[in-house]
Formats: sequence, C-alpha cells, structure tokens
Amino acid sequence: MCGIVGFMYKNGANAVPLGTQLSAMAGILGSRGLDSTGMAMYGKLPSGRLVMRAQLEAASGDEGEGKLGRLRERVGTLVTVEKASWNKHLARLEFSGVENPDDLGLLRRITDAAEAADGIQVFSIGSAMEIIKDTGPASDLDVYQVQKFKGTHGLAHTRLATESIVNTCSSHPFWARPFADIAVVHNGQLTNHNILRRRFEHRGYHFLTTNDSEVIAVYIADKLLHGKTLHEALTDSITELDGTFTYLVATEDSIGFAKDRFATKPLVIAENDTCVALASEEVALAPVITKGTQVWEPTAKTVRTWSR
Repeated sequence: MCGIVGFMYKNGANAVPLGTQLSAMAGILGSRGLDSTGMAMYGKLPSGRLVMRAQLEAASGDEGEGKLGRLRERVGTLVTVEKASWNKHLARLEFSGVENPDDLGLLRRITDAAEAADGIQVFSIGSAMEIIKDTGPASDLDVYQVQKFKGTHGLAHTRLATESIVNTCSSHPFWARPFADIAVVHNGQLTNHNILRRRFEHRGYHFLTTNDSEVIAVYIADKLLHGKTLHEALTDSITELDGTFTYLVATEDSIGFAKDRFATKPLVIAENDTCVALASEEVALAPVITKGTQVWEPTAKTVRTWSR
C-alpha cells in the first residue's frame, strides 16, 4: 500500500520550490506507509558537474567527518571533487571531470570507489538528480532541508515494506545504477524480478539491494541505452514485467508512468498549464488543483510521459 508521487513544473521553470511541493504531497500520503520516505529531486548544477548522494553508515561527529574525508579522497582519484558535505548520515559530493555523463564505465568506477570501505552506499549520481531518503515519515526528511531544494521535477515515495527489510538503503526512490539521472518509485510487487536481476548481473550490472523496484529502474535505463524512447520502454514493461504494479520514472528532463494489465494499484493525475502532478490518492493533489486543472485516473496498461 505504498504511496507514490510525481511532479513536474512546465514551461522550463527550473528554480521553483520543488522540495516543498514533494514534501507536502508525500506528507499527505504518509498513511500509506510510514516505514520510510524518499525523494528524487531534479535541479540545475553548474555546467560540467555531477552530484553524488551516499549514506555514511553510523556516522556522527568526528567519525562522520572522517568518513566524508575518506569518501572524498577515494572519489577524488577519478574526478575533481568541488564540494563535499554531510548531514545526519547522508553525504553530498559535487564533482567535475566527467566529460560524458553517459560514460557508464567511469560512473561504475566512481561508485565502486565510493563504496570501497566505511559502509558507504551510493544512492544516486546525476547531472541534475539527487536522491534523499531515510526511514520514518516525510517530516523526518526535514533535517536534510529538502524544502529548500529548487528544481524542475521529481518523485517521492512513502513505503510500507512488504518484501525487503526496513532500512534507508531499501527505501525508494531507486537509482538505476550506474546510469546518471534515472530513478523509479513503485507501488506493487514483481514476480519475475529475480530472473531479470540475474540477467542484468550476467551483463555486468550491479545492484545495491534485493528490492524488486531497483530492477525496474535498471530495466528502464537499459531500454533507453539500447535506443528505446521512454514511452517505448514503459510500454514494453507492461508485458515484460510480471506482477501487479504502478510505477513512476524520472530522467533528467522527463517523467512518466506505467500501470500493469490489472490496474490494481491506484494512480490519479492532475494537469494544468503550470504543472503535472501524479499521486496514489487524489487528496495529495489538492494543493495543485486549480481552475482549469484536468484530473483523471489511468486505466489498465496505460503509459504516459511528459518532457520539459
């Protein structure tokens, strides 16, 4: 019974209160799952820079500073770390030196270097995307100052755990590692995720968790890598993913959703000239429903995408 949220500002707006919007919508959906809450937020970085978000396990005080320093040193052997900070147990590294954000080999090496020690787990890398997540309700993300984030679009999730354990790492959104800027939030269960995971692992992909939703993220990213459009990738998933699901995906400049053949997992969409918002329950859309807003519920096997 997880809650999923998607939001995009239209007309190229890129410095609007995205974090405030996602936080409010996730808070309204908190009754659908209080195990954890997370957001994938897309904003604007200086040209040529990428940002990493990672968990510093059991970090506090001098220990946290030491872990951050070692993380910065390891990543710095591959790229130039421009900024490094941490808050509670999440680190943020902004770095340059990646000529091509689609260089999956380099992104893998950066991720491996970051996770080489200290119990560090990388949650995202992107030229626009930052994933912030933690156990507990949406209000627990306030410590990370998510409401100050200015951006263009994003996803949010409130989790009721059904399969994997309850911890920050297993929370949504899931990054399509090692692809930059691709994230997924999901409500439902896949029955063929282990088969798909093994196929991807045989092709060199690595997963951080055993969660079925992480497989969806890599599935979509792999489709895009092989020339599919986002709409085509979502359409393929209707028949190639088994189970019951409604999921949202975001890339650097797009968001989209797919519903399975049974339509057992809810989704409501509100769209007007300013924005498009998606949520598991209409009550979460109330802040954006104004005069002229179209509100609708997609049926089974529906796929839709929006681009900036």
